[in-house]
Amino acid sequence: MIVPYQAGLSNHWWISLRQILLHMCVTALAIGIAFSLPVGARYILYQWWPIVAEDANLLMATEVVLAAVLVLLFNMAGIAWENRSKVRMTDLASLVHVRQSDSWLARWRERRLVKPLPAVRDAFVLTITGFDTFADEKSLLGEALNNAYEIRVMLLNPYGGGAGKRVNSLPEQITRQNFISEVESSIAHLTMLRTLGKKVSLKFYEHEPFWKIVVLGDHVWVQHCHSGCEVKREPEYVFALNRKHPRRGFFIPFYMHFLEQWGDHRHPEYDFDTSQLIYRDVYGKEIQRADFGGDGETGNVVSQPPQTGTASSFAASRSGAQEMPASR
Repeated sequence: MIVPYQAGLSNHWWISLRQILLHMCVTALAIGIAFSLPVGARYILYQWWPIVAEDANLLMATEVVLAAVLVLLFNMAGIAWENRSKVRMTDLASLVHVRQSDSWLARWRERRLVKPLPAVRDAFVLTITGFDTFADEKSLLGEALNNAYEIRVMLLNPYGGGAGKRVNSLPEQITRQNFISEVESSIAHLTMLRTLGKKVSLKFYEHEPFWKIVVLGDHVWVQHCHSGCEVKREPEYVFALNRKHPRRGFFIPFYMHFLEQWGDHRHPEYDFDTSQLIYRDVYGKEIQRADFGGDGETGNVVSQPPQTGTASSFAASRSGAQEMPASR
């Protein structure tokens, strides 16, 4: 479910106070300009202009300065008019932040975005190895994720074919063993969170990654996993839920994309107690377990419960349907 963004009473109080102060400053500035206009006009007409009219150099300097100010004002007005459409599109997409590089300034801006966010109950993560999100000390979302109660994580299986394709597309210094080490670090971090009483669930997917998605409350962090490029080098986009118009923006599409991937029965669940992958059928019933790890494969099947009830009848009906063409 979507966890509503609930700002605290102090946050609402600060927003209201800031709006009141802003209106007071604008009102005071307008009053000051209104009262200073007569005084300024008298000064220009009776003191400044007689001096300028008698000095050609001062007159030329005044004209140049006035022309420069007018050009600057008109350019600013043109830029503001052109940016209105960009602001409208950004608001329609619910885009609240973009990080192009990994510089200290970009990280500082994103830290300012993350810091005022309230603690969330649920956190959803769809990524490759999870190292930059969980285990890395420089992670901007690490603290927010650690404060969440329920954490659902989907990682790329480092022993699967999708990981092999991903590794082959990256520079030579990045190997499958790097993927395995980073995934193990993420699993160790998630295990530590479980010991702290957090509800942590982990699944693995096999296909080549396409999106990195992190959902925290009403915000979603998105990065595209370009083939041949490390995801941490890619631009990062942050979308927020538009509470007045939930159908607008990209928060809901990316949120639903994670839920669809999470609900896909083809993605096995990781058992933290036994270090095994649990495979389930379309009804959510466990059908087999496999060791996590091996030489390029997921591992050996260690158990396969017998099919009973609805699952067995469904499998029998499918096998019968597949045998019908052969009987012809």
